[in-house]
Amino acid sequence: MQVGFLGVGMMGQPMAGKLLEGGHPLLIHDINDAAMAPLLAREAQQAASPRDLADRAEVVIVSLPTIAAFRAVLPELAQGSRMKYLVNTCTVGTRFIREIEAALAPGGATLIDSPISGGPSGAAAGTLSVMVSGAPAAIDAVRPLLALWGPTLTVAGDKPGAAQVLKLTNNILCAVALAATSEAFVMGAKAGLDPEVMLRAINAGTGNNTATQTMFPKAVLDRSFRYGAALQILLKDIDLAIELGEELAVPMWVCQAVRQLFHNAAFAGSPQDDMTRIVQYVERNAKFEMPKTR
Repeated sequence: MQVGFLGVGMMGQPMAGKLLEGGHPLLIHDINDAAMAPLLAREAQQAASPRDLADRAEVVIVSLPTIAAFRAVLPELAQGSRMKYLVNTCTVGTRFIREIEAALAPGGATLIDSPISGGPSGAAAGTLSVMVSGAPAAIDAVRPLLALWGPTLTVAGDKPGAAQVLKLTNNILCAVALAATSEAFVMGAKAGLDPEVMLRAINAGTGNNTATQTMFPKAVLDRSFRYGAALQILLKDIDLAIELGEELAVPMWVCQAVRQLFHNAAFAGSPQDDMTRIVQYVERNAKFEMPKTR
């Protein structure tokens, strides 16, 4: 089965690499030639355009950073003559999922909603958590591909969009954890605690979370702030979650506060900044900088 991959950036490149490792012939397309180069060196083939990808591949996997980028290529993908399944790995929310389905309907391609969690390091290690929803037969058809990205595949439902809801629940917890951990560590360090001591104690206790387990050890305590995900990506996900909460009449008080914090940090720096730089925004307002411990 010919597989196409659209968008081989920070997440897409290692995910596409896992498909190559699994022995699948791969067509790729990206607007950035440099992003494609490592995969082309590993015998992936380059498609000339999104339309060319959908004309040549039965399965097209999409990994793009924004809804706007996806919307721009959707008409080309929908016109593809060979594409049977479109696998969406992006966090785009339920409204855009309906837009994708409507675009694909005339050509008969089936949408499989499959956002992933685990970040660039998880993609490189093949340890992503894969969430999927869609027609059971369609999921079964692409399951061997999804399994190459990680050991955990959770079927959220039989309709595209269910996996988006599941992913948004995950991402707002990630955002809240990062925000709260940033404040907690700056407070503790300014009070005189060693950040390494805090990390060990918290990870052994009830306060442990994704920020203390991965983000702080990998990108904060060494002051590199290179975890691999931009503020604007997490902000987009928070916005989508709040939008869904409003549709369902669910209060999103904590998410609203976290969104404001992330918006302020992006305004003070850059939306392209790594999301772990939220720590520096808290530090500036605290007039204190945590020491480098790694």
